[in-house]
Amino acid sequence: MIPRVTVITTVRSALFTGAFFATTAVMSIIGAPVFLFFPQPIGVGYTQLWGRVSLFLLRVLAGVRVEVRGLEHLPAGPALIAAKHQSAFETFALLPLLVCPTMVMKIELLKIPLFGAYSRMTGMILVDRTKGGVALRDMVQRGREETAKGRQIVIFPEGTRRPPGAPPAYQPGVAMLYKGLGIPTVPVALNSGLFWPRRSFRKYPGTIVVEFLPPIEPGLDSKAFLKRMETAIEATGDRLLAEAADGPTPPPLPAEARARLAAMGRG
Repeated sequence: MIPRVTVITTVRSALFTGAFFATTAVMSIIGAPVFLFFPQPIGVGYTQLWGRVSLFLLRVLAGVRVEVRGLEHLPAGPALIAAKHQSAFETFALLPLLVCPTMVMKIELLKIPLFGAYSRMTGMILVDRTKGGVALRDMVQRGREETAKGRQIVIFPEGTRRPPGAPPAYQPGVAMLYKGLGIPTVPVALNSGLFWPRRSFRKYPGTIVVEFLPPIEPGLDSKAFLKRMETAIEATGDRLLAEAADGPTPPPLPAEARARLAAMGRG
């Protein structure tokens, strides 16, 4: 017999997934005039509204709440937001928290109907990874254009989703942006992958924690910057992992998370 909790989680996950995609589709269609006929900041605000609606659905239908810590560390103006990336959650949940945000994203996402067009219209920073070093230089130039408007840039420094507890794999692109933009970088740790696992249909009830860490001011060399950023994100990520594992109703832990806890002496 399938445990009752598993059945409930599956049903709630199905309800959220259906509502999330339906809402996204409807908002994409009815939002077309916003993106086509209004100034760019209005379109960005509409994407932030989409993020808020998605968070509401996640809480009500899947039982996944969000706790945000460290908002006092966010500058009022341009900043580079270097966030851990564990699930699709980050692609919408960070938007409502930031000032006219834009994201560094792979150019292949332009192929998604409407989403691709809206990404261009809202000034997302698109990276063509087939161009190698040229792509990184283009990314920095686009970053300068967007921060000149007062925007905050979200980048996932590891370049792809990584399961909680996985060994860090930070890429050089974030250091190039840090050096090229000359603005504060705010590291962000989170534990979203425990409750919204990558490549999994289920969403596990609980509380996702998103924690903004003290900003790294410009002026460090690339090596020192990367070390400081990685240390801050990984140490906080370990704490959030242990906190969730010790909670009253811990989610199922992926193998990487169990191994990391064991390495921390908590296995």
